[in-house]
Amino acid sequence: MDAMANPRERAKHNIVGSAEENPYHRPSFSLRNRFARLFWQIVCLLFYRFSPRPFHAWRILLLRLFGAKMGPGCHFYPGGRVWAPWNLVCEDCCTLADGAEIYNPSPIYLESHCTISQQAYICGATHDYDDPGFPMISYSMRLGAYSWICARASVAPGVQVGAGAVLGLGSVATRDLEPWFVYSGVPAAKLKQRQIFDDADHMRC
Repeated sequence: MDAMANPRERAKHNIVGSAEENPYHRPSFSLRNRFARLFWQIVCLLFYRFSPRPFHAWRILLLRLFGAKMGPGCHFYPGGRVWAPWNLVCEDCCTLADGAEIYNPSPIYLESHCTISQQAYICGATHDYDDPGFPMISYSMRLGAYSWICARASVAPGVQVGAGAVLGLGSVATRDLEPWFVYSGVPAAKLKQRQIFDDADHMRC
């Protein structure tokens, strides 16, 4: 699959209202976007969340129907959450565990064998607190091949995760993670280098 042209690109989502309107109460997205997310939430509740755990192909089909680009062998568990499937691109053999969430107002790209463990959170947006209009700012993000976001870890908006990087249990990544290094802590600090996988050692799905 083609890489995103600029993974650091930011997009402001701000609906302009009247001068009297409180910007903190104004929706950040268009009516069309909100209806699409409502429809996805209904489908997700009825057909995704209560599907049996082994039915990965069924859940991948639902994600594709809502615009996600999914490679073969992906395992998305029923307790995982994807905020906007149309902004999700996955290569082969990616995993989203139960309780994990991808918040992706802008595109998020998961490379081959990327794993997001239980209750991990990938946050793709924040707000501009220096602007009185408090607009939302969302980021295109990339999680590299063989990267692992461990249970209850969080990736902050705009952070890019290098190939093979590991973010340890409960850690918070506020800066880009270099390829093939293990990080831990709040904020996450580099601990040690991970063994680099050769092409010949790549696992099958």
